[in-house]
Amino acid sequence: MLLKDKVAVITGGAGQNGLGFATARMMAEQGARVVILDLAVADPQAAAARLGAQHLGLVADVTDKASCEAAAAQIKAAMGRIDILVNNAGITQPVKFLDITGSDYDRILDVSLRGTLYASQAVLPTMIAQNSGSIVCISSVSAQRGGGILGGPHYSAAKAGVLGLARAMAREYGGNNIRVNCVTPGLIATDINKGKIPDDKRQAILDGIPLGHIGEPNDVAGCVVFLASDLSKYCTGITLDVNGGMLIH
Repeated sequence: MLLKDKVAVITGGAGQNGLGFATARMMAEQGARVVILDLAVADPQAAAARLGAQHLGLVADVTDKASCEAAAAQIKAAMGRIDILVNNAGITQPVKFLDITGSDYDRILDVSLRGTLYASQAVLPTMIAQNSGSIVCISSVSAQRGGGILGGPHYSAAKAGVLGLARAMAREYGGNNIRVNCVTPGLIATDINKGKIPDDKRQAILDGIPLGHIGEPNDVAGCVVFLASDLSKYCTGITLDVNGGMLIH
């Protein structure tokens, strides 16, 4: 098993049809003890229970630094270590550039970008003390191509910020044997975009994907597991595209 005896933390991982839970399930299958962090309304305890009794679900708000630090302390106390962090929490909003309000901007960037900062800051002291760790950040093809699918320009900006933040972390913490990498999913069939693709645009979108179909959560989860595992032990600061060829560069 690729992640035997590893402790993996996944933010925003409680949604049963989301990328986070798909990753949590696959990591558990690969031997990891998984901790799902999410808001109370998402019920992370129930999500963790679906994986098995050895896994843990904690309520945490990634936009609140104290909440992230409290969760990290609970994880360290319960599990003894933190080997993997998946910065998955994120929200989107389909809105045109001139219609973005200040509150829209703050809300979207807070979860994806500030959340990546705070969650990473919370686990890094433990990883530094261990002299090992792998952080995987979920960005988006939207960051690379400038949106144009479902999320607004502020979503593209937030996910582009994740790429820059991850690369800076990779450079700073490589000497501590901590790897930081990104995954940029394309269009994936999750609850976040369910019912949001108009029928008249669906075929045009598919025509722009060389593999000819929308991705599944497990397509992304498999790549996250790869980056979290020792199979990628000489990879840091990379961006792994999972988009069916939607963006080839």
